[in-house]
Amino acid sequence: MVKSWLKYAAAMSVMSVLCSAAYAADIKAIAIVTPEPGTDFGWNQQGINAAREAGAKEGVKVMVADNLGYGDIRPTLRDLAEDGAQLIIAHASGYNQSGPEIGAQANVPVAITDSPSSLKAGKVADYTVSGQEGAYLAGTLAAKMSRSGTIGIVVSGEPPSWNAQSSAFIRGARAARGDIKIRYAVIGPAAYSDAAGGKRVAASVIAAGADIIFGQGNGSSFGMLQAVETTPAPDGGKVYFIDVIGDKSPIDKGNLLSSVLWNLTPVYTAMIEDLKQDKFGSHNYKTSLADGSISLLKTSHIPDDIWKSVNVVRDDIISGKITVPADYDAKSLHTLLAAGGK
Repeated sequence: MVKSWLKYAAAMSVMSVLCSAAYAADIKAIAIVTPEPGTDFGWNQQGINAAREAGAKEGVKVMVADNLGYGDIRPTLRDLAEDGAQLIIAHASGYNQSGPEIGAQANVPVAITDSPSSLKAGKVADYTVSGQEGAYLAGTLAAKMSRSGTIGIVVSGEPPSWNAQSSAFIRGARAARGDIKIRYAVIGPAAYSDAAGGKRVAASVIAAGADIIFGQGNGSSFGMLQAVETTPAPDGGKVYFIDVIGDKSPIDKGNLLSSVLWNLTPVYTAMIEDLKQDKFGSHNYKTSLADGSISLLKTSHIPDDIWKSVNVVRDDIISGKITVPADYDAKSLHTLLAAGGK
């Protein structure tokens, strides 16, 4: 009787392992949807590229639906679910309602952004990605390189990720240079693709004395870049631009100083792994300097000694000597700006 029970237990153990392996193998396809084309050197392109890289790493097919705008994408989400997507990455905060809604109807897990409180086991996970640690380094760099002692922040709105980066940029700049002046301007409540607005507002910040602009804006960042290319600084010299998310070096005309790069491949890879292990929706996803998902772009415009000093700060952040808070709240950001404190 004991021997029979042991054989049964052993058989059940082997079957459990085989079932786990079979479950893992069942993750065959995921999808990502984006509001703008995957050729923007920014949010949309980084998301699509990362999904493809994560899919290749995990042996999973990746379906892409880009340039969908910010309207009703429910029909596209339904089509992707019917086509076999076992995870839908809704790569825009504007999809935070329609994504989980269709995911629930189709029984497909959905990843959303900028909504950490929406976590639901097996159904919804958030990746409120923010490069605040990289933005702190960008602030350090800007303060050290500014000739005028005035730098600017131009944003296409005030979503949580932008707020966290803006706050960190301010903290980094003030830590590097106590007398630094910071000009802050918002293009509009959701002017993510407003290139004309980006150019106009960035030019006004330059006119207010800034010779380095930290721009956060998706499509509107192209307008910001045009502004720094065509608008001289108050001293008649060059204005530099610090971008976010992607690398616009291929189209740089000499004004791109750096970029806070977001590498979402580790994030999406973790999502696929969690799907395979039936852990999706048990936690949200973050980014950091330590795992390489956040970094600061080095360009030829940055002197070696300044880059070396910025990397000292980077090491201090990774070691925990410097703590960079993820402050997503717009009210806290404006309080920080007004107070002039660190």
